[in-house]
Amino acid sequence: MIWSKCKLVLSAWCLVLGMVALSGCGVYSFNGTNIDPAVRTISIQTIQNNSPTGPAFLTQRFTEDLKDYFQRNTNLTLVPRDGDLQFDGSIIAYDFSPTAIQQVDGVAQAGTNRLTIQVKIRFTNTKDELQSFDQTFQSFGDFPATQDVATVNNDQTAVRRITTNIITDIFNKSVANW
Repeated sequence: MIWSKCKLVLSAWCLVLGMVALSGCGVYSFNGTNIDPAVRTISIQTIQNNSPTGPAFLTQRFTEDLKDYFQRNTNLTLVPRDGDLQFDGSIIAYDFSPTAIQQVDGVAQAGTNRLTIQVKIRFTNTKDELQSFDQTFQSFGDFPATQDVATVNNDQTAVRRITTNIITDIFNKSVANW
């Protein structure tokens, strides 16, 4: 009898503590976002390609992929400017360099090539200025030495794998608070 009363009291306390813990976290969803209910809109300006070696298509593809990612993973309405959440920035590095140098017949050559992309993002949360940031995000991909930068640029999925990692990091930093 005493044991069943203890279990009942313990269960009630666990329920209360769980509700208190969740109420302090803002709005949480199963896709990992933690967005204040007052935030309803998002604006993403064109992410300019300021890297001297980046391909011309990168500006539009990165910007559209960033917009698509937020639209798929949040209920925010995309607006042209002055959103509750605002993103702007630029691609600052698109570097293709040899890695894993190896000796072949006494000659040093690349075993693989690495493409590194860096994107500087300024994020403004107009509802909570403490959430705003200005940060550089980076990701890379390794490719066989037989693939040069032109081959990688023409591969529809190669560059997108790298930029998707950056977009995921931007999303996590801005609305998932990771």
